[in-house]
Amino acid sequence: MDLEKQPQQPVAPAEPAPAPRPAYADPEGSLRASDADRDRIADILRDALAEGRIDAEEHSDRIDSVYRAKTVGELEPLVRDLPAARSGAAPAPAPLYGPEEAEGPADNLVAVFSSTTRKGRWRVGRKTNAFSLFGNIEIDLTEAIFAQRLTTINATSIFGNVEVRVPENISLRGSGTGIFGNFEVVTLEGADPQAPLVVVNGYAVFGNVEAKPKRGKWITDLQGRVQDKLRKRLDG
Repeated sequence: MDLEKQPQQPVAPAEPAPAPRPAYADPEGSLRASDADRDRIADILRDALAEGRIDAEEHSDRIDSVYRAKTVGELEPLVRDLPAARSGAAPAPAPLYGPEEAEGPADNLVAVFSSTTRKGRWRVGRKTNAFSLFGNIEIDLTEAIFAQRLTTINATSIFGNVEVRVPENISLRGSGTGIFGNFEVVTLEGADPQAPLVVVNGYAVFGNVEAKPKRGKWITDLQGRVQDKLRKRLDG
């Protein structure tokens, strides 16, 4: 005898997967980016380079965009295709250079048919403009005091020379153009994630702009200064 077919129970549609939580508290991306936001993205890019997900040229381009970004909305697309960003990795600890201060006027170094040198124990500002016209400018950061993580140097050389020297235990980036001249920045990656970052931008017209580490020069008190800042923040 044939068994009577039992009516099938309707299957409830599967609930849609919950949308991933945004990486930032500001879904519109209009929130101003902090140094901590930029450092978190830079750490993701550094891991992606080490894993072979991006090559050195792409890493350099993205890192340059990271430290030019003004809002968190500009940062998120730089790591959207990387797994660390999708997995909700814990953010990197905030840099220990103290609260971000309002950007003040840039330091200006000018050499016109002359020579200008900045070296020794001096406090580095957030931004320095160096202009050389038939002159020579030397910026030596090997003994400088970095009050912030990111330092930008805008160098212009016209029939002149601008040289930037940094210690070997910081990060160095650059972007510029040589027009019948030389613009060279030796990329450097600091081992310490809290190490200062120096970015050299600009151009050389029948001149030379060069930035590279000075061999044997280190910021010997970097770790101690970071610990002091952390202690002050905890006490405060």
